[in-house]
Formats: sequence, C-alpha cells, structure tokens
Amino acid sequence: MRAWLGSLSGRITLVTAGVAVLAVLVTGLLSLQLVRSSNLSEARSQLATQAQLLSEHPATASRLGEQARLALGDTAVAVVSPDGTVTGDAAAYLRPAQLRALLAGRPVSVVERRAVTPVVVEGRPTAAGGAVVLARTEQNLEAPARATTGRIVIALVVGVVIALVAGALLGRWIARPLVVAAATARRMASGERDLPLPARGPSEITDVGHALAALDTSLSASEGRQREFLLSISHELRTPLTALRGYGEALADGVIPAAETATVGATLVAETERLDHFVADLLELARLEADDFALNPQPVDLHELLAQVRDAWGGRSANLGVALTVESAPLDSASLKPAPLVIVTDGRRLRQVVDGLVENALRVSPAGSTVTIAALRDDDEVRLSVSDGGPGLSPEDAAHAFERGLLQAKYRNERPVGTGLGLSIAARLVTRLGGTVVAGPAPGGGARFTVTLPV
Repeated sequence: MRAWLGSLSGRITLVTAGVAVLAVLVTGLLSLQLVRSSNLSEARSQLATQAQLLSEHPATASRLGEQARLALGDTAVAVVSPDGTVTGDAAAYLRPAQLRALLAGRPVSVVERRAVTPVVVEGRPTAAGGAVVLARTEQNLEAPARATTGRIVIALVVGVVIALVAGALLGRWIARPLVVAAATARRMASGERDLPLPARGPSEITDVGHALAALDTSLSASEGRQREFLLSISHELRTPLTALRGYGEALADGVIPAAETATVGATLVAETERLDHFVADLLELARLEADDFALNPQPVDLHELLAQVRDAWGGRSANLGVALTVESAPLDSASLKPAPLVIVTDGRRLRQVVDGLVENALRVSPAGSTVTIAALRDDDEVRLSVSDGGPGLSPEDAAHAFERGLLQAKYRNERPVGTGLGLSIAARLVTRLGGTVVAGPAPGGGARFTVTLPV
C-alpha cells in the first residue's frame, strides 16, 4: 500500500478521488439545502392555497373536523367565528396577536416554534368576518423531500465510486508511459541501445520519450566514437611498443652488432619519446576535463609569441621542405618590429595551442608548400590563424575536426596523422581561455584553423 501511495498512479487516484469527494460533498450539501428549501416553500404555498380555499367555504371547514386533518395530509384545522371564538385542533398554534389580525381581515403566515417541531400556520379571513386556520409541522411538510434527498445521496455515492474508478484508470493511463520510460532508462543505463520509447500519451510524457530517444542516439554515437578512439589508441601504442620490444629482444639475444648499438639506442629513444608524447597528450586531455586545471592570465604580446613559434619550428619546417611564415602588423619605424598586440591570457597555454596547430599543419603539408601563421585584431577580439598547404578538410570534416580521434581514425591509412588528440586538446584549451576555434578552408587550398580570443 505504501508503494502504491508513493506512485504517480496512486497519487493521481487519491487526488482525483479527493477532488471528486469534495465536489460531491459541496454539491450534495448545496443540493440538499436547495431541495429542502424548495420543497418547504412549495409545501407552505400549498398550505396557504388550501387555507384560502377553505376561507371561502368556512362551513365546509367546520363540518370536516377530523376528516379535514386526514384529507389535507395530517393538517390541523381551526375555524374562527366573527366573535373571536376558535374551534379546532389548530387553535393551539394561534396566538392572540394573530387572532386579532385575522379578525381585522389580515392574513397570517407564520412559523410557530413553541413545540419541539416547528409548525407552519396559515390563516385566512372569511367574508363573514371570521377566519380559517391551517397548521402543519415542518417535518410533515418536508416528507415529500425525503425521497428526493435519498435519491440525491444515492447519486452522490455513485458519483464518488465512479470518480474512484476513473481516477484509478486515469492514474494508470498517465503513469504507464512514465513506467515504460523509466524501465527503458534503466535498460539504457545497463548498456542496451536502440530501445523503443513511448511515443503516445500527454505532451509532457511524449517530450520525456523524445528526450530519452535523443539521449539514446547520443550515447550510441558517443560510445561508437569512444570505441574508435580506443582502437586508435591501441594502434598508436602498439607501434612504438612493437619497435621497443623488437629491438629489446634483439639486444637480449646479442644479434645487434656492436657498431650498430648507438643507432639502435637512438631508435629506442625516438620511439620512447613518441610513446611519452602520446601519454602526455592523454594526461593533458584528462587534466583539461578535470576541475584542477588552472590558468595564469597575464599580458601577452601576440606578435612576440608568434615570432617564438616561428623560431621554434623553423628547423623542423626546413627539414620537411615547408616554408613557415608569420603575417604580422607593419613594422614600427623606430624599433623595426611589429607594434605590440597585447591581450590578457595564459601565454603558456596559448603557446601550447599554436604549437599544436603548427605541428598538425607541418604534418599534412607536402614539401614545397607553405604554413602561414597570422594574428589580427578586430575590435575587442583577436584572431590567430594557422593555414597549411595540405589536402584540406571537407565541410563535414571541418565540423567534427576537434572530436577526439575522429580524423585520425578516418585518414590514418590515407595521409600522415598524429595521435588523434592534438586538435581535441587545442579546442579544450581555447575554451578554457574563453575563446573559440574553428576549422575551414585556407585561401590557397589546404585547411585553416582560426582561434578567436577576447582582448
């Protein structure tokens, strides 16, 4: 019972029943009062009409006596003679003031409360100077209303029962889609996907079903990308580990000539650095998604930062045969350097972003092409861009370029790729710095990655 009372179906049933019972009680009380008042008014009107008719035939009223009581529905009758003499059962209910009013030719219509039960008294003067008086208890007048009252009570009880049944059915009807949605959500939490969801019912429950369906789709897509990412990680880890193991076994077996030991050692160091770089990317990505990632905002001259990037990557680009250029503002006539372009940000993190974008650009750019780094201020924003001379990105690739491992998994067999984490790390860093980064086509072909930051 406690579980049912705590359920939506039980609460809807209780609310429906409570509202129905309250409405029935209010309606019943009002109806009974109105019926009682209406019947009593009608009965008094009939009694007054009877008194008026008998006043026109006082002799008939005198002759009827006890028969009048029975004929008029247990009504007491009294006849007032012109000299004030009162005869009949109704005399007990006639006060002196009322008697004087009747002898004066005025009708009397009062409710006497001297007895245990109130008595309605109707008196009408006759043409001869006397009067006819009829008296009947209110209990007797209300007798016709009792049958109506009983029928009303029965109807109200039937209404309450119907409300209870309707509330129970309504509660089950409303709660059923929610129960199905809750069961589906539990199945989704256990790992099931592509589950049917309630598409019918009240609009709010339908919205819940649509939200769960969207969540199901998002979870399926996210888990699919996660599986692809794990496959990419496995592939990237396996390559250097295979080299390390192969050379390690060769050294252990003594098959490496002494003259080649230095070369093998250099190869092992290179593969170890590659593995270390990959693990560092994973750790950086984990830190970016954690709450302990801190920033150190300070004034940073972007032109100076880009010059440092050019100097750092100049040797690598020269070895690859790729020209690395920096587009900056016109030189200052006094210092022969670009005018400072200063913003407040974390310079080390911004340098990390630009380094990641330049490394990605050099990887895909063929010999003889150009990688261009540019900085431009636009009102309260600055835009840093890195353009490469590679194969470029389709609109679909550009829209998903910063998703972890997506491009790496798609193009690892077609073009040079990295760990699949660099662009994702860059996007998260830019977001932490309060900016945005987008991918698109470069003017001369290839791809351009543009970082927008507030000044």
